[in-house]
Amino acid sequence: MTELAQRPGRSRPVRCARYVGGRRVDLTLEGAFAACSAEGFVWIECTDPSREDIAAVAAEFRLPELAVADAVAAHQRPKLEAHGDILLVVLKPVHYVDSYEVVEVTEVALFLGPSFVVTIRHGDNDVLDRVRRDLDSGEHPEFGVAGVLYRVADRVVDGYQEAIDYIYDDVDEIEEQVFGGGDEDRSERIYSLKREVADFRRAVSPLSRTLETLADGRHPVLTPEVEPYFRGVHDHLLRAADNVEAIDRLLSDVLQANVAQVSVRQAQIQLRQNEDMRRISAWAAIALVPTAVAGIYGMNFEHMPELNWQYGYPLVLGVILTICLALYLNFRARHWLGAPAVADPQAEGAGRVRRELKSRARKLRRTARLGSGS
Repeated sequence: MTELAQRPGRSRPVRCARYVGGRRVDLTLEGAFAACSAEGFVWIECTDPSREDIAAVAAEFRLPELAVADAVAAHQRPKLEAHGDILLVVLKPVHYVDSYEVVEVTEVALFLGPSFVVTIRHGDNDVLDRVRRDLDSGEHPEFGVAGVLYRVADRVVDGYQEAIDYIYDDVDEIEEQVFGGGDEDRSERIYSLKREVADFRRAVSPLSRTLETLADGRHPVLTPEVEPYFRGVHDHLLRAADNVEAIDRLLSDVLQANVAQVSVRQAQIQLRQNEDMRRISAWAAIALVPTAVAGIYGMNFEHMPELNWQYGYPLVLGVILTICLALYLNFRARHWLGAPAVADPQAEGAGRVRRELKSRARKLRRTARLGSGS
């Protein structure tokens, strides 16, 4: 395609070409509308355009003003709108950045007329580039403008499945870390990935009705030959949507298991602290007895009869030892001086929860992947 209407300082052009029988013929924008009456169809591609960039295209092809303004502003949900004989379709390609565990959502808007396609791309995605290569190869030239829409939708949905596969790998890694019994709290990572999956769902779910409408061929731009292809893309989208829901449930279960583990670890730490405090208190009570007796006899009063008694000293020592021994035996019987190792019922309960959640996570993953045919 040739570069046209490129503004100074902009690296991304508006491109125009005509496809005839699977062959591409480069055009100027001024001659594009006239070429629509000839054989084949015209494709105008705009990447991150401004209002000035798209104004000439919109005027040339008589695109609906409000729809063009929305398409230029971006941030729309996937949708399909009919404006007379012009069809507007908005799709949301995604790309999963595995190193950051981030779902990048971009946007593509397509205006389809009887013999022209105007695409507006926002963000970095290669969907339109790959579709252009498919058209250059001459595959199914009889589909016309409907073939462009089908190929774009098919590439977008294929990108969903690629992102799902990467996310499943990260979910598997998180499960191994959580159920592996480590002490690290992974709630932040789980919640962050769950938030990315929520953004992913907002791109996938609204597209179902759009593809269902396209598969029914309810617009004159869509030819009967391409309707079965849209039904295939719709089936793939439904499987992708099921996988996204399954991933969200998996992350919820893993988050619950992680929270249970953190709670058990905190309870165990609190239990150990309580045991330490009891042990310290018991020994302090034992040590208090000789300290108190020694303090009484250390006041040096003159009239203390037992000071002059022959058996006063051994009697005091015996009383001290007897009281200390009694306290020691009492505290030991109550396990205040070191309890024997016993099973922690909270830890056992958390273990059962982890096993149940892990089993449920495996079932959800197995069901989702069987549904996707993988």
